Amino acid sequence: MRLVWSPLAVERALEAKAYITADNPRAADKWASGLVSAVSKLKRHPKLGRPVPAIGLEQYRELVYGNHRVYRISASTIFVLTVRHFSRLMDFDELEHET
Repeated sequence: MRLVWSPLAVERALEAKAYITADNPRAADKWASGLVSAVSKLKRHPKLGRPVPAIGLEQYRELVYGNHRVYRISASTIFVLTVRHFSRLMDFDELEHET
């Protein structure tokens, strides 16, 4: 199974890392490394996580990492569509960007 991060997902992950870096650069590096590691598990276990309740479609799933939700759609390729903190409302427009 192939894993592809959308540009938006990369941007959101870098924003989160920068936010954490302001308080603790070492924690930010650890967080980012952990995020990549958690998401890479999807290649072997594509149904890890749960369907996104607000969407209700099996192909849209979320993997919770810390206080963040990673949204994705899977077929033969898993697309990491966005990375969002739990405190932020769902933006359905972010789920339309596969590449």
